[in-house]
Amino acid sequence: MKFLIAVAGQLTEVSGQATSAGPGDAGKIVQLDGTGKLDVSLLPTGIGADTSVIQTSEALSAGDVVNVHDVAGAFRVRKADATSSGKEAHGFVLAAFGSGLPATVYFEGSNTQVSALTPGVRYLSTTPGSTTSTPPSAAGNVVQVVGLAVAATVLNFDRGTPIVLA
Repeated sequence: MKFLIAVAGQLTEVSGQATSAGPGDAGKIVQLDGTGKLDVSLLPTGIGADTSVIQTSEALSAGDVVNVHDVAGAFRVRKADATSSGKEAHGFVLAAFGSGLPATVYFEGSNTQVSALTPGVRYLSTTPGSTTSTPPSAAGNVVQVVGLAVAATVLNFDRGTPIVLA
């Protein structure tokens, strides 16, 4: 988007910045991104979503709940899974990522890449990357609240303590 600004009595056309690369963008005009919001790169450190960029160890789909784990001393992220201990949910992704690629993992907030949710508490599912309204019940399964469905397409992620069933 172009803006007209007055500089020393002259009108000058300038472009707005939807993202920031840091100090080199100081003094530039801010514009909203394609979603109609401010990009997180425009916000001060500590303001915005609680995220981390972590390499995937498998392909992820938008909306998947994910598990951060160790691969030979390196941080990796994979689909969370309630079938056994060690794959509990730590966060979620809002975009799809291929295996071995850096993924932005959200540790709190609204997961808006889900669908067909019913109102109420959501649990980690035995289907990798998914949630369910019914807690798993088989021996060895992990029961973990992962948030609250506040709309059919919005999961307010709030990671609970995982409990392994005997």
